[in-house]
Amino acid sequence: MKAMILAAGRGERMRPLTDTTPKPLLKIAGKSLIEYHIEGLVKAGITELIINHAWLGDQIEVQLGDGSSYGASIQYSREGQALETAGGIKHALPFFADEPFIVVNGDVFSDYPFTQLVDSSKCLQTSQSSNNTMAHLVMVNNPEHHCDGDFYCLNQLVYDQLSDALLAATVPPLQRYTFSGIACYHPDFFRSINAGKQALAPMLRHAMTTQQVTGEIYQGKWWDIGTPERLEQLNLIHKN
Repeated sequence: MKAMILAAGRGERMRPLTDTTPKPLLKIAGKSLIEYHIEGLVKAGITELIINHAWLGDQIEVQLGDGSSYGASIQYSREGQALETAGGIKHALPFFADEPFIVVNGDVFSDYPFTQLVDSSKCLQTSQSSNNTMAHLVMVNNPEHHCDGDFYCLNQLVYDQLSDALLAATVPPLQRYTFSGIACYHPDFFRSINAGKQALAPMLRHAMTTQQVTGEIYQGKWWDIGTPERLEQLNLIHKN
């Protein structure tokens, strides 16, 4: 199985740190965010990786090289201008051929065991299949800065909206969870979209209406490193 680490974003909210350093190279306990992902993927037996980049991307290539020092083989998908999540995946799609693959945001920090996604990927099917599940999302409890969450998860299916009657009848009450930025996809999910800048969220919401998205709730460690303050807090946690 192969994986993609998303590393093309400008990181506007992380300025001034990201004025000179790409966000995935910011460090937690002396190690860059992206290195934690690489090590986690390799630990799960996933060694063929592709990393997209745009802003200060040369620094990422210099830091990581061909991946051999991590026990991985790394290729790079260079974007002159950041293509957003779906556009970036589309640009790198030939790397995956016809096999499901893992995608992880380069600016999150987690101890999620990627072996679980290897198992989940086996349930993803082609668009011609009767069971056309296209995506499997890892979701987490809502952080303080995103208390309303993103999606519901019911019987392993992910929904953006549920009927009021269903919500009222479910005990305990259903809550929305936050998409962690960790997922696996079937390549067919991206084949039909146009090349260029494309957001992922609208695609996921549309696929949810036809029950093409499954999910799981992860209760372990997860942080969205979205601001310098969060980066500092996480470094303090690991220091102590």
